[in-house]
Amino acid sequence: MDSRERTFLALEHQEPDRVPIDCWMSTGLKGKLVKTLNVTYEQFLDNNDVDLRYIMGPSYIGPAHPVRQDGSRMDIWGVPRNQVHIKLTDGGVNYSETYKEVVISPLQNLTTVEEILDYGHWPSADWFDYSDIEKQCSKIRDSGRVVVFMEDRLNRIAQLKPAMYLRGSEQIFIDMIQNQEIAKTIFKQISHFYLEYESRILESARGKIDILCTGDDFGAQTGPLVSIAMWKEFLKEVFWRYIQMGQSFGALVMHHTCGSVYSLIPEMIDCKLDILQSLQPEATDMNPKKIKDRYGRYLSFQGGVSIQKVLPHCSQEEVEMHVQSLIQAMAREGGFIACTSHNAQVDTPIHNLEVLFRSYREFGKYPI
Repeated sequence: MDSRERTFLALEHQEPDRVPIDCWMSTGLKGKLVKTLNVTYEQFLDNNDVDLRYIMGPSYIGPAHPVRQDGSRMDIWGVPRNQVHIKLTDGGVNYSETYKEVVISPLQNLTTVEEILDYGHWPSADWFDYSDIEKQCSKIRDSGRVVVFMEDRLNRIAQLKPAMYLRGSEQIFIDMIQNQEIAKTIFKQISHFYLEYESRILESARGKIDILCTGDDFGAQTGPLVSIAMWKEFLKEVFWRYIQMGQSFGALVMHHTCGSVYSLIPEMIDCKLDILQSLQPEATDMNPKKIKDRYGRYLSFQGGVSIQKVLPHCSQEEVEMHVQSLIQAMAREGGFIACTSHNAQVDTPIHNLEVLFRSYREFGKYPI
């Protein structure tokens, strides 16, 4: 059974030969892996029979991102960001992660809808070259793997996260209560870009994207970032439209969200979401067995392996037990793809990474 047969069977809530495997890791951990194991990242994926592969997607051909006097560089939304380097030493070897942090939120001090609409940095789908997407997909399909499009974390098909970057992580929530027309205008401008961007990607792929992954964090560690009523009022319609568009081109749709989103799962099911990604185990109410028992008939899942505690800090035996417990909770009757809850970071010991993938294969064989 190849990766495509295995994964699609599992996503039809049937039991293939083993649980499908995905791999999410940071750029820093990829570099550490290559340096430590002396293999390329692609070789690592093949050696561990990882079933899902991610295309690069469209290339940016738009206006140059301006660099400000303070050294920060604007992203496609006109949000200035500084590069932050986190250094770590493991076994006497230095490694690092690089992140881009928001310097200021350019819409934060605007007070009218007209000012929001007149903002000079709303992006355009014309800023991207889509001509190579079908070729990217064909290469993965020809290898027998599953084609996934996700884009990088700063340009993932979303609503709330870009609004937080543009308006401020506190101000957008204030707007949703006190300045609702401003909030709705910001969300409309964001979704206008992403609906066109998503459409052009799917059209260019000519039906060869198997899974489209959107990404928007709706949860904090202890609960949703917004109430169910507020999520329904401001975010649900476009969330549904993103899903419907992906499915209209023959793709399954997977959504990534960090945090505690248990109470929002029925709304996501109502929007016909195919796969919920993250299952952050440290977040409140995100118990894998509880989620599978209640919603496993209606939804598939990807993720669940702890990158906050288990992978970076636990022993190899504890990693094995964690993976075994997760698979036992989630994999019955299919509907599960084994993966970490988010990108495993550079603080993950390589031996724990090796144990992780060995455990996926060992404990993921059906019958479980």
